[in-house]
Amino acid sequence: MPIPKDHIVTYFKEILITVIALIAISISLTLPGGLDQSQSLTFGIVLITLGLWATGIVPGYVASTFFFTALLLLNLAPPTVVFSGFTSTAMWLIVTGFVIGAAITHSGLGVRIGAIAQPHLSKSYPMLIGGLMLIGALMGFIMPSSMGRAAALVPVGMALADVLGLEKGNKGRTGVAVVVAFGTNMPSFAILPSNIPNIVMSGMAERTWGLHFGYADYLLLHYPVLGIVKGIAIVLLVLLYFPAKLTLTPPAPDPTAPHAARRQALLLGVLLITVALWATDQLHGVNAAWIGLATTLVLMVPQFGFVPPPVFKGAIDFGMLLFVSGALALGAVVTSTGLGPVIARHVVSALPLEEGRQFLNFLSLSTLGIVTSIFTTMAGLPAVLGPMAQDLARATGFSIETVMMTQVIGFSTVFFPYQISPLIVAMGLAGESTRPLLKMTLSLVVLTFVIFIPLDYLWWRLLGWI
Repeated sequence: MPIPKDHIVTYFKEILITVIALIAISISLTLPGGLDQSQSLTFGIVLITLGLWATGIVPGYVASTFFFTALLLLNLAPPTVVFSGFTSTAMWLIVTGFVIGAAITHSGLGVRIGAIAQPHLSKSYPMLIGGLMLIGALMGFIMPSSMGRAAALVPVGMALADVLGLEKGNKGRTGVAVVVAFGTNMPSFAILPSNIPNIVMSGMAERTWGLHFGYADYLLLHYPVLGIVKGIAIVLLVLLYFPAKLTLTPPAPDPTAPHAARRQALLLGVLLITVALWATDQLHGVNAAWIGLATTLVLMVPQFGFVPPPVFKGAIDFGMLLFVSGALALGAVVTSTGLGPVIARHVVSALPLEEGRQFLNFLSLSTLGIVTSIFTTMAGLPAVLGPMAQDLARATGFSIETVMMTQVIGFSTVFFPYQISPLIVAMGLAGESTRPLLKMTLSLVVLTFVIFIPLDYLWWRLLGWI
């Protein structure tokens, strides 16, 4: 009798996590590569956590709890660092996303917006997926927060899925969630103020090397490949992995329509004000998270009826918050223990950097960013590689500006979904499993080395950056 495919996958995951655990124990005992005892233990815990997240053999929040517990019991990092994910502004944007999503769903605004968008996006499934990708990409130009973009677009996308007959469990519904998750995040890596790693990298370049990257220069350098070409690739992958056909499902009549319409109009007004404040944060200086917190407060007031207490209790996914807080804290732990530079130095020593070999150097620097970000997560990558820019510039013959800019390729290329928490959050807001994200991220990694990096190299040469 043949072994079921699911059982084979589970056995493989169990073997893989066992091998990772043995490697982690070996590293912790042997202190390789100049690591001290604390760094070796931390590295072992990080490896096991990454293995648990990557294989999904236990829920993500269980892996995060293991990460917190192991670090604290062994006194490898202070609680302020271990739990830094909970104090991150990103966590409040996640809460904002859950509450906004609940308000849009409870009020029926998502269904109404979906019905309005339906004539334009319902002609075919490829048009739906391509249209949502385009909307998500355009939102990157006006909203600085990936979490905010996901919070605004996920409910609309899922309402469209409902109207078009893509029910729970349908591949097409998963495809809608996936394209919104990637569309509201990936292209914005090529827009300077629209993602946290971009801002961290820019700030690091200015503080450490006195460099200033202009909005237009950054956009011209990165958006043609990492925004447009990569966006098209994402659409094609979604259509390949999550095929579906649309069937129009008229919404049921609402007996409270007049009252609901007034509440929807008020909610739309609140959301438009929120988006306007998010889009102009560089003018007024208020963090996007605190704007989101104010919106959350307004929506939670019971008397307004946007998110009544029973709806609120069902809206917040605490397991998701635990998972994301672990992903956010990982980079802080790696940085605080000094592991980041050690890992980066070992990776650099393994790369074939040599002045005059331009494409190989470009490929090596891109690979350095991609590999390092697995351990530091995306926001931590610039903090680890930024101080090394001058040494890397000497080794390759590139300018410091060019070396810094290759980090964008690194932190926009994702092996595992945990590296970019907005991807996880978007799927959570959509009520979909995060497992489909892995086949997308791994496919994009392959395309990065086969297509995106060579195209970027040619484009950078044309612009005179190499």
